Amino acid sequence: MEIVICKTKEEASRKAAEMITAAVKKNPKVVLGLATGSTPVPMYKEMAKAVKAKKVSYKQVRTWNLDEYWGLPGTHDQSYRYFMDKNLFDFIDIKKSNTHVLNGLAKDWRKECAAYEAQIKKAGGIDIQVLGIGSDGHIAFNEPGSSLASRTRMVSLTPQTIKDNARFFKKAADVPQHALSMGVGSIMEAKKVILLAFGKNKAAAVAAAVEGGISQYCTASALQMHQDAWFFCDEEAASKLKLKKYYAWRAEGELARA
Repeated sequence: MEIVICKTKEEASRKAAEMITAAVKKNPKVVLGLATGSTPVPMYKEMAKAVKAKKVSYKQVRTWNLDEYWGLPGTHDQSYRYFMDKNLFDFIDIKKSNTHVLNGLAKDWRKECAAYEAQIKKAGGIDIQVLGIGSDGHIAFNEPGSSLASRTRMVSLTPQTIKDNARFFKKAADVPQHALSMGVGSIMEAKKVILLAFGKNKAAAVAAAVEGGISQYCTASALQMHQDAWFFCDEEAASKLKLKKYYAWRAEGELARA
């Protein structure tokens, strides 16, 4: 696990985007796992800038998103399919047919989740998985208490997650209470993980994930066992890390070799 601490979220997002751009240049058919929410938006803007400047092309890239709200169609302005189109896919040269998001209206969610995992396996697995982190330390919609071996499935959202996501809806009552989500076990199979964390409200979660015990109560802590996990944080999100000076020193060399 490498912790990259930057002064601002913009700097952290740029460095994370550079890592993805370099990977796509090296392997034009790279498979990306993508996340939603406000956290990855600055990184997605940097990725789009690189495409506009003709530094990289996503024409052969394939993507699979982490999750989708259960009960929302992809055309809903708070669905994650809609989010990805409006924040990344519409601004890069990717084929929409190569982008995959779980179907929140699938008649049989079990079949939908199983098929999703089968698609990823057929593609050779996720090369780089992008993650955010919840204020309680969850990744994707793997709420506290989720098995660290969990697979893609339907999950019930906690009151805290519903509260955190309410800002995106007209009122809290509109927030779906269930979602389809990749499991922790699914995420851990990615070859590389890039987790983004910004702001003071993420500091406790980052500290628990990086320096706490590995536990289902902080599902991001499972990443301590991942062979190639990177945390890109601003100074506020890293403020509660006991070894932040060491991480900052070490990351300089590791980024140069990444």
